[in-house]
Amino acid sequence: MPRRSILSAAERESLMALPDEQDDLIQYYSFTESDLSLIRQRRGDANRIGFAVQLCLLRYPGYALASDVSMPDPLIQWIARQIRSNPATWPQYGARDETRREHLQELRAYLKLSPFSLPDFRMLVHSLADLAMQTDKGLVLTNQAFDTLRQRHIILPALTVVERACAEAVTRANRRIYRALLEPLQPHHLRGLDNLLNVAPDINTTWLVWLRQSPLRPNSRYVREHIERLKIFQSLALPDGIGRQVHQNRLLKMAREGAQMTPRDLADFEPKRRYATLVALAVEGMATVTDELVDLHDRIMAKLFSAAKNKHQQDFQKQGKAFNDKVRLYSKVGQALVEAKESGGDPYAAIETVIPWNEFEQSVNEAAQLAQPQTFDHLHLIGEQYGTLRRYTPEFLEVLKLKAAPAAQAVLDAIDVIRQMNATGSRQVPEDAPTSFIRGRLRKRKIKHVKPVVAVATA
Repeated sequence: MPRRSILSAAERESLMALPDEQDDLIQYYSFTESDLSLIRQRRGDANRIGFAVQLCLLRYPGYALASDVSMPDPLIQWIARQIRSNPATWPQYGARDETRREHLQELRAYLKLSPFSLPDFRMLVHSLADLAMQTDKGLVLTNQAFDTLRQRHIILPALTVVERACAEAVTRANRRIYRALLEPLQPHHLRGLDNLLNVAPDINTTWLVWLRQSPLRPNSRYVREHIERLKIFQSLALPDGIGRQVHQNRLLKMAREGAQMTPRDLADFEPKRRYATLVALAVEGMATVTDELVDLHDRIMAKLFSAAKNKHQQDFQKQGKAFNDKVRLYSKVGQALVEAKESGGDPYAAIETVIPWNEFEQSVNEAAQLAQPQTFDHLHLIGEQYGTLRRYTPEFLEVLKLKAAPAAQAVLDAIDVIRQMNATGSRQVPEDAPTSFIRGRLRKRKIKHVKPVVAVATA
């Protein structure tokens, strides 16, 4: 079975492309006096140009001239101009293979280069091992291989040889990654991972497919469903930090590749690759579900704030006429009281000239009902939506494994208080409940509202 290539056709073309821009030609293919002296020892323009071309290629990119290599015309023109030879004679070079080989041997000695050999292949694979643990991108590995060979003054072999070395490095890195992911696992972990490929009862799909589904809408139903997904991942009880010994790029790559495969395809993998892929899927899946849960909660909180703000505005608009009537009434009452004070009259009688006393008492009660909180904002309406949060926040806080910097410890302490209240069914907020992290207008709310306020402030 042929080895899968790690380079695309476009990548191969870019690696083999020779410079043709003037700045690049000057940088890579400018000759020293020593170079020119050696080139001038050739007889005939064709040999001088051919010798100079070989010198250029051995310096950069670092490979020997092949008979089928097509040279960019700007490069030939640049070389010919420096050595004062006719560029039209270039096609005549190499009519004798012996001439090209003799020039190569002389240039190898001049540049102190050595040919690529089997020990060099093994060295290259070994030198690429650490990089292959971080990435399996063929272009990155091949460029690193080229740099390694150039630093060691080794002539670059055919690109297919370098590809094989890179592929071998990736294969060895994969084995190391598999070992790193599988060594901490016990038999019960393996059974749990295998179960992900089984069909889940009442779902009519495998656990793995169900676990990868994203929530459809930000509401309590889908939050609770997503919480169940997180619980399934947590039930695997994978060892803590199991993915930390593997570079994040490789772990993500394994998880993405696994997510593109069907459970049947994964089941056909050889055991080490199958379990390692399932571990990567579980680690990344748990992180993804956790992120999506937090995002769902944020979106639900945004909806609650938006609904409270809209209700506040609608209520104010609906009561606009009543507000205006009360303002007009109390303006008349106030004017009557001012006139009574100036004339020394009875203030109560003055009020009754505007409105009967019993109606005045009723209007005062109505005004109290119309009055908004002193802060005149919508935050007091958030508590009315606490039932929505109550449907999922106990489980939500229970499954989340939260950590924080010391500056945010008060938030975690408040969450612990809520967890304890949920566990005991208590409705009384402790007097010493932490609230120092609550800022702004939320802090002005009464202590009896600490539970919904904590849920809001920690969102």
